[in-house]
Amino acid sequence: MISWSTEDTPVGPFTAVVDADGAVLASGWTARLDELVPLVSRELLPGPPREAADLGSVTRAIRDYHAGDLRAVDAIPVRQRSGEFLEHAWQVLRKVPAGEPVSYAELAALAGRPQAFRAAAAACARNAAALFVPCHRVLRSDGSLGGFRWGLPAKRWLLDHETTT
Repeated sequence: MISWSTEDTPVGPFTAVVDADGAVLASGWTARLDELVPLVSRELLPGPPREAADLGSVTRAIRDYHAGDLRAVDAIPVRQRSGEFLEHAWQVLRKVPAGEPVSYAELAALAGRPQAFRAAAAACARNAAALFVPCHRVLRSDGSLGGFRWGLPAKRWLLDHETTT
């Protein structure tokens, strides 16, 4: 059974879609399920998600992260499907510590392909599990924010939250 729920956060509404095992399939700062479902690989989404009041450990992690426990999301499993490099880059992103953003070039190097900075940027752009796979921790080489599916104000808030908490 696939479930979803929305939590209010200081950044705005945050919705997560999880599978029966509690793995995050998609998440982001939106109250609209229709913005998340298309991001999930068809093989991981056997039917329409059902709304839940609470997603257990995922809901707790969302609340705890926004309240200041920056490691609260680290233990939550994530399931995303794509090509080999993107899946590897998402795993690498999960190891980027809060408060220590990297550039797209650094992410490419960490993922073992130093020249693949465009592919690293694509991994961020195609990441369905925002927060749990912290693509907000990736900046342009000049230190500017770059893009973020959920808006640059949200990215700025997250980066500030992670450096001041």
